[in-house]
Amino acid sequence: MSKKSALLPGEKCDSKWAEVRKSGIHGRGMFAKKKIPAGTYIIEYKGERIDKDESNDRGWAQFDRAKETGDAAVYIFTLDDDWDVDGNVPENSARLINHSCDPNCESFIEEDKIWISAVRDIEKDEELFFNYGFDLENYEDHPCYCGSKKCVGYICGEDYWKKLKRKLAAKEGWKKRKKKDKKKKKKS
Repeated sequence: MSKKSALLPGEKCDSKWAEVRKSGIHGRGMFAKKKIPAGTYIIEYKGERIDKDESNDRGWAQFDRAKETGDAAVYIFTLDDDWDVDGNVPENSARLINHSCDPNCESFIEEDKIWISAVRDIEKDEELFFNYGFDLENYEDHPCYCGSKKCVGYICGEDYWKKLKRKLAAKEGWKKRKKKDKKKKKKS
């Protein structure tokens, strides 16, 4: 993996702990510049503060563009019940942290700011990951490529994993029954 910065013109990364590089998981990601101790605030997730209606409009528009281009491009983060942060801005390199089912970082909100912090010690040159915490509403639109041993196959919050596994098992059972019925029909 090249250690060369993957910032685009006009982008900046203001973390003393991490930098943007090419990622084997998805396009670009953030990597530790040096060992990061557990509990360290690594970077703030920055962006434009928007209300829920604007968030919904932008989210769906970005999602539609992403479906056309094949590039995930929705960077809207829930701040509270009334406000979200649209992180699709050049000064927000935190938007490039990829999802993992076995993350080394977590997001949290402190004094109306969204922070990414280390949940364990992170080694120099290790890619940073957090769990995006998506619900199951459109899980099939969000396959996961994290490659971890814990990977559930889709980007969703850990709170949803049991329900997702039940859905996938039911879907697999339905496919097997359908296949079995086809075989019966061919024999008849």
